[in-house]
Amino acid sequence: MTHIILRHHDVENIHELSVYQANGGYEGLKKAFSLGPKAVIDEVKKAVVRGRGGAGFPAGLKWGFIPGGDMQKYIVINTDESETGTFKDREILEKNPHQVIEGALIAAYAVGATKIYNYWRGEYMDAAYACEKAIKDCYASGLLGENILGSGFSCDFYNHFGAGAYICGEETALLNSLMGDLGQPWSKPPFPAQEGLYGKPTVVNNVETLANIAPILVNGADWYVGLGTDQSNGIKVVCLSGHVNRPGNYEIEMGKVTYHQLIYGEEYGQGMRDDKGFKALLPSGGSGPVVTADALDADVSFEGLNPFGSMMGSASIIVMDEDTDMVWATEKMTHFFKHESCGKCTPCREGTFWLEKLLIKINKGRGTQEDIQKLERVATQIQGKCLCALGEFATSPVLSTIKHFMDEYKAKVNTAVPVPAD
Repeated sequence: MTHIILRHHDVENIHELSVYQANGGYEGLKKAFSLGPKAVIDEVKKAVVRGRGGAGFPAGLKWGFIPGGDMQKYIVINTDESETGTFKDREILEKNPHQVIEGALIAAYAVGATKIYNYWRGEYMDAAYACEKAIKDCYASGLLGENILGSGFSCDFYNHFGAGAYICGEETALLNSLMGDLGQPWSKPPFPAQEGLYGKPTVVNNVETLANIAPILVNGADWYVGLGTDQSNGIKVVCLSGHVNRPGNYEIEMGKVTYHQLIYGEEYGQGMRDDKGFKALLPSGGSGPVVTADALDADVSFEGLNPFGSMMGSASIIVMDEDTDMVWATEKMTHFFKHESCGKCTPCREGTFWLEKLLIKINKGRGTQEDIQKLERVATQIQGKCLCALGEFATSPVLSTIKHFMDEYKAKVNTAVPVPAD
């Protein structure tokens, strides 16, 4: 297939401005200038570009929430990318940075923002070099700064690095961090569209989301709607890792490829490593519920895993083979969420502590059947009670592995200790 996002597979050196422009680069921005801000927002709404960071909220609607007027407004690019098993945004910004910059400029023009901040996770310092060069080239060519391409629109672009906190992938925690405060989420309202960065209207979009914008302006919303499914338009970059022969980022049309094809297809994962049997799949890193072999024929889309009680999320697909100890894997995922909890709300701070403590006890063979029940109770008491989604995510590996792999939990407990009556 011809790539729309991962274009470096088709066009050598597309990270260079001259090559990008020779292959249609910044034509989307020019089209935006000819349409006008309202028409640009209407076109993105018509295309139904759902956010590619995991939540799936339509970008056009988010842009439309920004109030009119001449007040300061901001575009913030979420390059925190701290979800386990996710590495797509790094490749996009290393290999095709101008498509993200162009998408951000179109967004800025559409909502009247004059400053763009790209918030990187701290561990991505080296990956930012290509983006820094692309920004410098844009300034030198009149694509950033004052009066861009003679349009009368001016906009500046800044890279900013966080300290490597998972919680800063949540948009309000990201904004707090960007302002120099603790990277902790705030209770909404206010929403960033009304009071975001420095108290001003702000759009926060994922890297991959913005990389879709210029092609939509060039080819039209109808073209984009024609890709994918009714509920999941367009294309998606999926991150495939774990026990497969060929891990990596793959660009697919939404709803047209199944998880089975991703694992076993010659153009994708090329089967299980060492010819082991398949056991389980994390479809959205540690955040989404584990699924088993019965879900492999589901298509990769926002709605594909609904019947199986899971979600696509950011499409960070981690494959586990028949030798994986699922209780051990759950402990590792739970440790991650406990470590990354910002501690602001009690259900997440205390709940993740108790989840890990119980899992360690069970994995060391000191747990009882009652501890399994207690583990489930703690997880369900966290659900729906946290300030942001991190606490909710922490319950996913626990509850889904108890559902699918209870035999592995039971094999680890001390059955000599009776379970008290309710």
